[in-house]
Amino acid sequence: MSVTPEELVVLVDATGQPIGRSPKTEIHGTQTPLHLAFSVHVFDDLGRVLLTRRALGKRTWPGVWTNTCCGHPAPGETMTDAVRRRLSFELGLDVGHLTCALPEFAYTATDASGIVENEICPTFEARLLHPEARPRANRDEVMDWKWVLWDDLTRAVRLTPFAFSPWAVSQIGQLDQGRTKQR
Repeated sequence: MSVTPEELVVLVDATGQPIGRSPKTEIHGTQTPLHLAFSVHVFDDLGRVLLTRRALGKRTWPGVWTNTCCGHPAPGETMTDAVRRRLSFELGLDVGHLTCALPEFAYTATDASGIVENEICPTFEARLLHPEARPRANRDEVMDWKWVLWDDLTRAVRLTPFAFSPWAVSQIGQLDQGRTKQR
C-alpha cells in the first residue's frame, strides 16, 4: 500500500518571499499564517467564464460559488505547474496559455466557522486547451459548475456578493476594472 505524501503549503513574508512550509491540513485555522496560493478563471471560446460551486465537505466556504479553481503551489513548484495540476485534479481540464492577470492579489477573510484565509494569491486567466472539453468535477472539491457570460457574472457578484467566495468577489471586481479600461 502506497502512502500519499502530505500536501505542503509555502509560508511567505509580507513581500511574498518564502520563509517556511507547513502541512496544508494544519495551516488554516483562526490564526492562519500568510501563505502562497493561486486562483484561476478559465474562459471558453465564447468568452464565458467557468464558475464552480465548492463542495459541501470543504472546510471553508462550503457550497459557495467561486472562480474556476484555487489551490496552493507545493514548495519548489512553479505557479503555472500548480495551476495546471489543480485544474486537472478538480475538474479534469487542460488549459493553454496562462496569463497572470492580478500578480499581487492578496486577501484575508474569515469564514463563518472562524477559519481565516490569509493568502498572497496571484490570479490567472486561461483558455481551455480543448474547446469541446467538459469539466469532470472531483466531487470532494466541486459540487457544481456553470459557464457564465462575464457581464452576467459581474452583475450577480454586485447584487449577491454573499453567494460567492470573498476572494472571487474581489478578484472579479479587479478583473472587471481592467477589462473596462481596455474597452
